[in-house]
Amino acid sequence: MIERYTRKEIGEIWSERNKFQKWLEVEIAVCRAWAKLGKIPKEALKKIEDKTRIDEETLQKIREYERVYKHDVLAFVSAISEQVGEEGRFIHLGLTSSDVIDTALALLMREALDVLLKDIELVMEELKRLAYEHKDTLMIGRTHGVHAEPTTFGIKMAVWYDEMRRNRERLLMAKERVSYGKISGAVGTYSNVPPEVERFALEELGLKAEPASTQIVHRDRHAELISAIAITASSLDKFATEIRHLQRTEVLEAQEPFTEGQRGSSAMPHKKNPIHSERICGLARVIRSNLITALENVVLWHERDISHSSAERVILPDSTIALDYILNLFYEILQGLVVDRERMLKNMELSKGLYFSSKVLVALTEKGLARDKAYDLVQRAAMKSWNSDKSFKEALMEEPEVNKLLSKEEMERLFDLWEFVKHRDYIFKKVFG
Repeated sequence: MIERYTRKEIGEIWSERNKFQKWLEVEIAVCRAWAKLGKIPKEALKKIEDKTRIDEETLQKIREYERVYKHDVLAFVSAISEQVGEEGRFIHLGLTSSDVIDTALALLMREALDVLLKDIELVMEELKRLAYEHKDTLMIGRTHGVHAEPTTFGIKMAVWYDEMRRNRERLLMAKERVSYGKISGAVGTYSNVPPEVERFALEELGLKAEPASTQIVHRDRHAELISAIAITASSLDKFATEIRHLQRTEVLEAQEPFTEGQRGSSAMPHKKNPIHSERICGLARVIRSNLITALENVVLWHERDISHSSAERVILPDSTIALDYILNLFYEILQGLVVDRERMLKNMELSKGLYFSSKVLVALTEKGLARDKAYDLVQRAAMKSWNSDKSFKEALMEEPEVNKLLSKEEMERLFDLWEFVKHRDYIFKKVFG
């Protein structure tokens, strides 16, 4: 991911230095396992533990070897072994490259997921704050972009909170699914490394063993992770799209924060554009596109090929880095979100009370009118209001059958805005407990 969208903490997780550090942790865990089985002398193990390191000099040495070998794992092993001397021969004993790469990759994915889960907690806390702050902030609900029935901005935030909770659950499940390694050799048969080495090493690393590996940990696990990331990004895309709509000049019910000194357009000084929400939508597209590649990576020849390798070197860091970025960007938007209660009420008046049509339909049906007849009657009054300056209530009162069935007192009760959201406490209890 480009530097512009890379936050420091998660960027360092996917750095070259941290990758090789994780490779080294795997190699040392394997050496300790061999030592338990008596294959590596204790003195040799201690020297391996004490002497091996990943620093700038080591990174440079790995790069030099890789230019010759055209093989990054062999370059890494040579550079690390040199630090130890004669005892370096025990490093990478019985292993194949993917034993190291895939096991270390699980450690990297787990680190990245810890950051993403922390991000989601922050977003959820802010959504909960906004939900309670605007629990009674009336606004029009829209379906197909058209006024439907009133809701509250707090209920909208509760909906988003609940969706983010599901995203958190998906990422937690993905973390469980990718926390698998393998130390089972060239095709997963333990031909040069016994199962005990795998068991000891993975226990130390806090990973589970792939039950039936080939040369690799199977990529359906990684595809599930990218899927969870893509769904989370799509939720943020959905929320950001809503904010973009609400910030339109014709709507203007909510706006992104606009900081002092910020400029919206190079040509039009008056502009306050929802650029952060739009950036979320754009990066969500990138993340979703990575899911296609992750699914393609599941399909490999026989016990493995390396067609997945080059692709996942891009999509795994980029997807987690991009999601970390847009989660934090969305968090900042929520923190400074400008909610215009008066504009919400003013916009509700644009449809002249037409949103009460469902209440009237139910009332007339309960009075004994056939539903189709009641629907036609209410729709006739609604269209009269839609195409004139009359309010829906005025148009309704001109219908003789309505006056016959509903008293003025009943009509007043039907046209109570708060009746639409009288169960908001019930919704909040379901969402927040």
